[in-house]
Amino acid sequence: MAALVASRGFVLHPMDWMPSDQNSPDVYAPWVDWQASMNGERLAPQEKLTAENWDEFYPAARRLALADMRRSDPTSARMLIEAKASGEPAEVRLALVELMRFGLSAEDVPFLKSLSADRSGKVRELAGRLLARLGEHVRPSDGGPDDPVAELAAFITEGRSGFIRRRTIYTPAKLKSQAQEQRRAELFEICNLVEVAERFNTTEAEFIGGWQFGADNKADILIARMVAASGSEAALTQMADTLIAEGGKPALFVLHLMPRLDSRRKRVLIRLILKETTYLGMINLAEGIDVDWLEWDDLTNGQALAALRSAAGGKDDAARRGLDDVLETIGFLATATTAAKLIDDMVAAGVPPAAPSLGLLRLNASLAGPGTNTSPIRRTAK
Repeated sequence: MAALVASRGFVLHPMDWMPSDQNSPDVYAPWVDWQASMNGERLAPQEKLTAENWDEFYPAARRLALADMRRSDPTSARMLIEAKASGEPAEVRLALVELMRFGLSAEDVPFLKSLSADRSGKVRELAGRLLARLGEHVRPSDGGPDDPVAELAAFITEGRSGFIRRRTIYTPAKLKSQAQEQRRAELFEICNLVEVAERFNTTEAEFIGGWQFGADNKADILIARMVAASGSEAALTQMADTLIAEGGKPALFVLHLMPRLDSRRKRVLIRLILKETTYLGMINLAEGIDVDWLEWDDLTNGQALAALRSAAGGKDDAARRGLDDVLETIGFLATATTAAKLIDDMVAAGVPPAAPSLGLLRLNASLAGPGTNTSPIRRTAK
């Protein structure tokens, strides 16, 4: 909700809600740091973050400044992180290294490789995934019994397909026990895409292109998560575009790629879910989606609105509960105009006007523009 409100140029009143962590929308960073400053007298400075004034910034303001710097001047930001991160606690170091995803390039490789000696296992793992996105190998693969990449490869069957144009395909091997299934999941989590592809003497693109989606749904989810964590940008977009083009259930695996997809691909997937509606409830699993973009045509260009009306007017309790969740998600994504139209449509279809499921839609519609606002929200300067 805070993200939706912030997208319209408003902030929640601090007596109604006070952000407590650095994952809040950027506009709340001064408030997060203000709370931190209550234990002291100093306030975060307004000048540019440097090595000299590093300690004068509170964590939220520092993180925001570094994120902006990684977008505009990634080299300077990396040098700051490299110089200062080692003196911070493990969780702060992890948050700082995570910012390296912005503007990630080959110039970052030496620093990321140096983190192989970091005291925190989480920092080492994150640095390894970032290196893998750049095509760098994190660990040597010796093929021995203790090599996780070799162990994971044993759970994947390599074959050939096609009569005229022969191509290599990769299929999840049949599992014999729950223990094997658990171990396979662990290996997909700790291994990186570039290492697995190399194990099969192929490239990321060829490995993804040859993967047989649909043979094992759990394995499909695992490889999607591995690509999201360690795949290159090219591999990520290749998988997303391939699955969305296929449509149907395979397209839903793109949900696991959401944190790294660009806004266009995220919106394409949401529109696909709304159009087909077979898996309409899956829209609630979407992460990192922009707010304030879903138009009325997106609901009417397919079966979505009809499905929502049917659930609203029916007597199926499970369908009504599913409707409540979908309406809440749409209330977050929709434009103010779309939110207002959907409220009227749902009330006409049988949803009580005061239903809690319409709450976020009503908030959305009430933020249509400037003017007197009686809700616990205040407009900020844009």
